[in-house]
Amino acid sequence: MKSAFLIGTLIFSLSLFAEEKPELHSAIKPVPRAGGWMKRHESFNTRVAQGKVDLVFIGDSITQGWEGKGKKAWAKFYGKRNAVNLGIGGDRTQHVIWRLDNGNLYRIKPKAAVIMIGTNNSGANTSKQIADGVEAIVKQLRNKTPKTKILILGVFPRGATPADKRRKVNEGANAIFKKLADGKAVHYLDIGPKFLEKDGTLTRKIMPDLLHLSETGYTIWAESIEAKLKELMGE
Repeated sequence: MKSAFLIGTLIFSLSLFAEEKPELHSAIKPVPRAGGWMKRHESFNTRVAQGKVDLVFIGDSITQGWEGKGKKAWAKFYGKRNAVNLGIGGDRTQHVIWRLDNGNLYRIKPKAAVIMIGTNNSGANTSKQIADGVEAIVKQLRNKTPKTKILILGVFPRGATPADKRRKVNEGANAIFKKLADGKAVHYLDIGPKFLEKDGTLTRKIMPDLLHLSETGYTIWAESIEAKLKELMGE
C-alpha cells in the first residue's frame, strides 16, 4: 500500500514537471523549410561530402550574396582557400540549427567558420532569443568539429538610421552573444561600423535596400575580417 502511494506520488510529480517544462522558443527550435530551400540545403550536403573544406561561411541571404554581388570579392579572398558558402536567403537561427544537424557539417573539419546570422529573427524574436540561437549554433560547431576556429560576426546594421527598431534588436543581440568569445576557439568581431557613415546612417551605396550588401559592401566585409581570418586559419 505504501509503495503504491509512493509510486503514485512520483508519477504525479513527474507529470507536473513535464507540464511546467518550458517550450523551446522559436529561435532555438530546429525547423527545416520547403521548396528551393531544401534543394540548396541538399547541395551543401553534396559539396561537403566531397571534403577539402577549410573555411565555411554560415548565414542567411547576406551570406548567400557572396554568390551574387559578392562574387568578385569571394574569388579574390576565398577562391583558393577551399571555402564553402552555407548561406540561404531567409534563414533564421532555427533553420541554421536544423541544417547543421542534418548534413551541412558532415565529416568536415574546416580550419575556420564565419557565422553571421540573426537579422531575419529580429521581427519576431527578442535580442536575448537571437543570442540564444547564435549560442546554439556555436555549440553545434564546437561539438561536431571541435578543432575549427569560430569567428562570430555581429549582426550587420540595417535600416537607414540608428533609430531603426530591428537594428536595435540586432545590436542588443550582439551585445549578448559577443560574450561567447573566449579568444581561443571562439572569436568575435563587430564590423558593422565599417558600413555606416559617421552619424550612424546607412547609405544605399553600401546596402541598396538597407539590408543586403552591394559589391562595395562585400569588399568591405572581406577586407575587414581578413587579418583575423588569416590568424584563425594559421596562414
